Amino acid sequence: MEFETSVQDIVQRTYNVKSFRFSRPVGLGYKAGQYMFVTLKASGKELRKHFTISSSPSESTFIEFTKRITGSEFSAALNTLGKGDWAKISAPYGNFTFEGEFAKIGMLSGGIGITPLRSICKYCTDMKLDTKITLLYGNRSEQDIVFRKELEEMKEQNKNLKVIFTLDEPNESWTGHKGRITADMIKNENPNYLDTVFFTCGPPAMVEAMKKLLATLNIPQEQIRWELFPGY
Repeated sequence: MEFETSVQDIVQRTYNVKSFRFSRPVGLGYKAGQYMFVTLKASGKELRKHFTISSSPSESTFIEFTKRITGSEFSAALNTLGKGDWAKISAPYGNFTFEGEFAKIGMLSGGIGITPLRSICKYCTDMKLDTKITLLYGNRSEQDIVFRKELEEMKEQNKNLKVIFTLDEPNESWTGHKGRITADMIKNENPNYLDTVFFTCGPPAMVEAMKKLLATLNIPQEQIRWELFPGY
């Protein structure tokens, strides 16, 4: 479905990450974890890029994507957006989805790669699914944790959701996991890991590392789902 829409809201997630919400037309359906193409106007031309939909299908009044603001031309265009500004969206696309098919899922993510997993967590929470979810989410520092408040709130609402943060550069007061996600971390946080379907998302190098870790744990290929963020 392709449609013209307008900016409904802009949410500052971290010092360098923003969520952009657009009015969602009646009839637009999508699955948690899918992505969309977004077209903006800047300097007299149209710019088009694809983004994971970070909102959940259960959030019916808007459709959202979330991006780290960099020095790119598209980021510059995003920084000039305001409420009511025009955009064109084409959606949905992609097969990195979840609708409750598995009893246990493990999520492995880093940085802005959290976006499709946030969509899935929100969907499972809103729909009150029985799926047991364990999210391992790595970042450089506490300031880099995208959706931290939302994820912690979901954890309170959903007894089946476990969220674990790990930091490469924690400050002295940090009491959680430290360093990158390891095989031991995956195994310890997912006691039934051999019966778990894993979803991993992030930059290509991170996703490849996660796939190798899962292989060392003898997780069959058919129990691994992944999504790459080539423009990370």
